[in-house]
Amino acid sequence: MDDRLIELLNRFELRARVFQAGPLCHSASFDAQDGLGYIHFLRSGKLKVNSARQAAFLLEEPSLFFYMNPTSHHLFPQGSGVDMVCASFNFGAGLRNPLSQALPDVLVLKLSDMPALSATLNLLFTEAEEQHCGRQAVLDRLIEIIVIQLLRDLMDEKRLQIGLLAGLAEPKLAKAINAMHNEPARAWTLEDLANVAGMSRSRFAIKFRDTVGATPGSYLTEWRMGVAQSLLRRGKSVQLVADEVGYASASALSRAFVTQVGVSPTDWKKQYASER
Repeated sequence: MDDRLIELLNRFELRARVFQAGPLCHSASFDAQDGLGYIHFLRSGKLKVNSARQAAFLLEEPSLFFYMNPTSHHLFPQGSGVDMVCASFNFGAGLRNPLSQALPDVLVLKLSDMPALSATLNLLFTEAEEQHCGRQAVLDRLIEIIVIQLLRDLMDEKRLQIGLLAGLAEPKLAKAINAMHNEPARAWTLEDLANVAGMSRSRFAIKFRDTVGATPGSYLTEWRMGVAQSLLRRGKSVQLVADEVGYASASALSRAFVTQVGVSPTDWKKQYASER
């Protein structure tokens, strides 16, 4: 099977920063206003997690919990012995990354249920315990690797029932999604995509909608907008971006961009530059 994550990783830059590596003695709070995602690893102890968007949960064994999107949440150690590694990350901050709608508000998994991540987690925890030169850089890169491995695990183990990763977990749908990712400028029809998937047109349309949570056409438009933002961020002109994402002219892209994003490509580019 083709690499199902490569275009996501190429289009949307993943950057992480570890800020906690060791005992957590006091409560900690995180604000959605910072615009970041978070991943936390409980190595030992008991921890209560509160959030306005989800029911509180208690962790009593080594686990990870993952917020793909900015979410206010609060950590409360339950007694002594709570040891954690915590990191913030952004994955194409400010861009329409389709993964932002593909995951639940919070994902909670026991570390023992993810043997594919064990080697990298061991490296992370070993590095967290020591004070070698370059420690921060190593920890940050390991978190980026773990986030990628986590996405891979979610697909390989079919842990999600709906969304992009659920679609990429289905071999036939993955072929069509990869085709859209690889060639956003192509004038894809429903029949073209069904043929790529090796399915009938009607069966493909139903399966795609039920699994990904959007029609193929809607997903393609969303992907094109995300790619367009990524290219604009890199300094490409609106006309060149239009060519690369399948619009006949700069004005055609601008109309679609305003409809989907709410502002013109030029205004979005200025806003993005001012926020950096």
